[in-house]
Amino acid sequence: MYLNKAFIIGNLTRDPELKALPSGTKVASFGMATNRVYKDKDGNRQEAAEFHNIVTFGRQAELCAQYLKKGSQAYVEGRLQTRSWEQEGQKKYRTEIVADTVQFGSRGGASPAPSGKPGAKSDAPSKDEPAASGEPIQYPQEEINPDDIPF
Repeated sequence: MYLNKAFIIGNLTRDPELKALPSGTKVASFGMATNRVYKDKDGNRQEAAEFHNIVTFGRQAELCAQYLKKGSQAYVEGRLQTRSWEQEGQKKYRTEIVADTVQFGSRGGASPAPSGKPGAKSDAPSKDEPAASGEPIQYPQEEINPDDIPF
């Protein structure tokens, strides 16, 4: 039995780039950073960052391009894939995570856009914003059509 599965939670390093294949299928590609904390041989706390290339297709690609931006937090589940091509007589390689699932997380310090509704933003936590979680949930400002939800 073989297993090719990747799970990462991190922040986007660049805005998703949305393109279309000749068949019309949408493709979004973006970068994500993850970091780990460890102690070196002297017992000092160290932090190391890893950078990942993410690719997603179809409706999920469109949603990523619409809702994610640089600094956004996301959970990505997918498989590793390495592509190769020839450029200027040199063989190039790129390893990517082809995402099966992308879940949007907190917006990484982005301030919510004003909604134009009086009393829309309050300092007191509402029933939708847990007070003890540290960071309030960020909801999209536009209406969501239930038919657009990919599950």
